[in-house]
Amino acid sequence: MNIAILGAGAWGTALAISLAPRHEVTLWVRNAEQYTDMQACRCNQRYLPELPFPAALRLEHDFDAALAAAELLIVAVPVSALREIIQHVAVRAVPVIWLCKGFESSTSQLPHQIVNELLPRRVPRAVLSGPSFAQEVARGLPTALTLASDDIAFAQGIAHALHHTRLRIYSSADVVGVEVGGAIKNVLAIAAGISDGLQLGYNARAALLTRGLAEMSRLGLRLGGKAETLGGLSGVGDLILTCTGDLSRNRQVGMLLAQQRALPNILEQLGHVAEGVYTAREVHRIAQQLDVDMPICSAVYRVLYEGLAADKATEALLSRTPSSEFSPPA
Repeated sequence: MNIAILGAGAWGTALAISLAPRHEVTLWVRNAEQYTDMQACRCNQRYLPELPFPAALRLEHDFDAALAAAELLIVAVPVSALREIIQHVAVRAVPVIWLCKGFESSTSQLPHQIVNELLPRRVPRAVLSGPSFAQEVARGLPTALTLASDDIAFAQGIAHALHHTRLRIYSSADVVGVEVGGAIKNVLAIAAGISDGLQLGYNARAALLTRGLAEMSRLGLRLGGKAETLGGLSGVGDLILTCTGDLSRNRQVGMLLAQQRALPNILEQLGHVAEGVYTAREVHRIAQQLDVDMPICSAVYRVLYEGLAADKATEALLSRTPSSEFSPPA
């Protein structure tokens, strides 16, 4: 299959490396300087240093040239850039998969809502998500993901085409559940980073993940997702990885917030997009609009955007009145 991957960040590059030995893969690089550097060293020194490209992987800076022969487009840009990319590819009527996780800041829309607004109805589309650090995918370590589409036959066909022994891909029809899980886990990873940064222990982290999953499920079900999806790879699986793994950028944000570091300095130090920072604002807004109780996500929002100290936010969470574990909050 001829595949164009649009976006040469860590995840787009990792997927290109993983798929290039089995498909004709073109990786589109927006930045001209980065493109030149990647052509010269045959690696992505900025995001995945010392991980060489397969010989068959083609790089392209010209957008139209990258798409010229594509039978499948994989959009590997942040949510903030998704609308622009979809507007450019909509006229080509080529199937589209997107990798981004979060809500669009100007509209609070999930990625599939943006895609459905711009892409002709006849064009197949799907979201690919799940527990996956780009570095491990690029190194060929085993990874399992979920590909979700309203067209289950398309999801099954593409999952089969992209699936290989080190990249296991499962199909699903629950686009909303997959996207909500992928978005909210980033906010909860910031909370986990704060907990770890304050050295609250493994017990606290386990409690946070479990109660965080309850928050994810409340909002996911309210938005139309399915419980089994939120309990699967793209929900609890991604939650566990992002909240416990040292490669998690969002967890790193939380750990630095626990040290009372200023958010602009944290983001500058990371040098990568940490989607949870922006997703926290949208989740807080949506939860208020829908009257969904999400105290952990709300605490992260207050730390990020209202200047509440991380330790004070933690004290407020721990001081909440106890209630039944499974009954809806009063």
